[in-house]
Amino acid sequence: MRPDILNPLFAETESLKGVGSALLKPLKKRQLTRLKDLLFYLPSGQMRRVKSDHINAKDVGATVILTLTAKEYRHPSGRGPFRILAEDPFGGQIQLLWFGNHSSWARKLMPIGETRLVSGKLDIYQEQLQIVHPSEIVPLSEENSIPLEETLYPLSDGLTHRRIGQLVRQAWEKSPDLPEWIEPSLLKKHQWPSWREAVERIHQHPDDRAAKLRIGYDEIFANQLALKLIRAANRRKRGFPLKGDGHLRDALNLPFQPTGAQRRSLAEIEGDMQQASPMLRLLQGDVGSGKTWVALHSLLIAAEAGYQGALLAPTEILARQHFETLSQQLAGLPVNIALLTGRDKGKLRESTLMGLADGSIHLLVGTHAIFQEKVNYKNLGLAIIDEQHRFGVAQRMMLAEKAIHTPHLLVMTATPIPRSLMLTAHGEMDVSRLDEMPPGRQPVETRVISSRKIPEIIASLGRHIAEGGQSYWVCPAVGEADIEEDFSPNAIAAAEQRFSLLQQHFGKKVGLVHGKMKPAEKDKVMDDFAAGKIAVLVATTVIEVGVNVPNATLMIIDQAERFGLAQLHQLRGRVGRGGGRSICLLLRSEELTSVARERLALIRECNDGFRLAEEDLRLRGSGEILGTKQSGESHFQIASPEDLSELLPIANDDARLLVDRDGGLSGERGQAARIALYLFERDAGVSFLRSG
Repeated sequence: MRPDILNPLFAETESLKGVGSALLKPLKKRQLTRLKDLLFYLPSGQMRRVKSDHINAKDVGATVILTLTAKEYRHPSGRGPFRILAEDPFGGQIQLLWFGNHSSWARKLMPIGETRLVSGKLDIYQEQLQIVHPSEIVPLSEENSIPLEETLYPLSDGLTHRRIGQLVRQAWEKSPDLPEWIEPSLLKKHQWPSWREAVERIHQHPDDRAAKLRIGYDEIFANQLALKLIRAANRRKRGFPLKGDGHLRDALNLPFQPTGAQRRSLAEIEGDMQQASPMLRLLQGDVGSGKTWVALHSLLIAAEAGYQGALLAPTEILARQHFETLSQQLAGLPVNIALLTGRDKGKLRESTLMGLADGSIHLLVGTHAIFQEKVNYKNLGLAIIDEQHRFGVAQRMMLAEKAIHTPHLLVMTATPIPRSLMLTAHGEMDVSRLDEMPPGRQPVETRVISSRKIPEIIASLGRHIAEGGQSYWVCPAVGEADIEEDFSPNAIAAAEQRFSLLQQHFGKKVGLVHGKMKPAEKDKVMDDFAAGKIAVLVATTVIEVGVNVPNATLMIIDQAERFGLAQLHQLRGRVGRGGGRSICLLLRSEELTSVARERLALIRECNDGFRLAEEDLRLRGSGEILGTKQSGESHFQIASPEDLSELLPIANDDARLLVDRDGGLSGERGQAARIALYLFERDAGVSFLRSG
């Protein structure tokens, strides 16, 4: 249970003075729903205003405060701006401009002949000084209402920098003094302030490095401590050694030889499974590196030892795909494999549940349905979670409740995570890496093309279809950063628009999938695509993970600059699965930032997912690599990539020492560290502390 001392920080934002329904909506959009959210909503910078008694061209580019008298209104002809001609006390002239429907509001703020204090960025256009959309216009009597220094925040409609600053101040005044969870020697060495002082300082002076490092350290420390507690609890749990005799694996007749990396990873897994404490291992493999081979052999080790194995996939499409692949590979072996998804009903479901309970089903493939209460195993020995970036830490551990003893757990991901972030995402796990591609797999040829050439691309797509080829056409989310990409209205609109255009050319050979479709509809389209009934699949990033259609050899990604490197690499990995030549076309907009140009150049030249993950971290930051709200993985709100590289080794060692010395977090510092876990919402670690 959350410590009472933190209750003020978890109070709703609407409890603050001045927060009504109108302000609540933009606050919710920014996810500023609790006082702690406001305190951790870090500033983007600071504005410094220059106060002057007369207009001075030397101040162009600065934010100024001027005393101005309105002289004349100039209404726009057509779609131009509304203008107010104004003068300073010395006769210096300036124009105030408003675009859009703001003229009545501007006239009310500055009546002709009246003098006001006006603040905004001073610009010059066609030798005329001007301020576009002044940020402040107040009577002379309210001079003190315009601060010379103002903290700036990321904004949404309905929010202002000053309003957020006022709410942050209220939240800080209500915040308690918390007991210190950092080792005193560490505080002294880095000259860090207390937690409460650091929060105040960072909002007053956004460039206060010591304050930012202090809060960033707290966040990283809480994350590492939670992972250490999970790992320690797992080691204390009663597991069981699984030793396979090889008779099932030897009977497999697969048409390829495993790579050295596959053999090495399987040996590491087999070694873990022979231990009495439960395995907790991550198998990290690039796209196409052969994780399924490792998963199959790991499941067979469990079956050889007389135990059941379960493979959990994030989507029904992937679960069915895994089931079909494994069923083919196990044909002729005395292994009973079953599929269980949320859509399974009636007698089929009852039969599967009965087979799991009596042990006649040896291997189960499924979605979250395999977690449900009514699903009971006779002797679950190994659980494999595929594409773990769709699952959170807590979900990773839920299968442990399905067995008398804790099953061995293998987590697989095709999303390479930079070594520098491995500790933050998977500090509780051992790691195996598939860093070698199976022989014969050709790299996907990647080209960057201007979006202006879409007509030519559609023409070449027609030739590709005529030759029997299949293609993906992926559309991105456009804005709506607070909504999952697959569910963004803009992404769906973009996909539907592209679908409509392609249908005009290719008719029923074009299919569409996006996140808002019902699972049955989505599965029908994917099945038709896999069966070759659909030649072009238009999609949002719903097809990012794991979909396997060997005949698909062309990937087209619209507005590729809107994707991160890791995501582009995942999407590119949907083609090139049939052994032949495959192409990925990255359609770019005309206007690109330097970062976008570098990103597209990297993905064009490089097919190594591990290297791309490191570059993605450098270009985008840890939050997007470890996953946003969609991914359920560690997400650092405060600590930047630079902070991570500096603070992670210290925080990781500190967390390890604390757990070694005070595994129950019962001492004075341990109790304070519990508060940090709850404050940064890493309290899953506390539940493992209790249960362990």
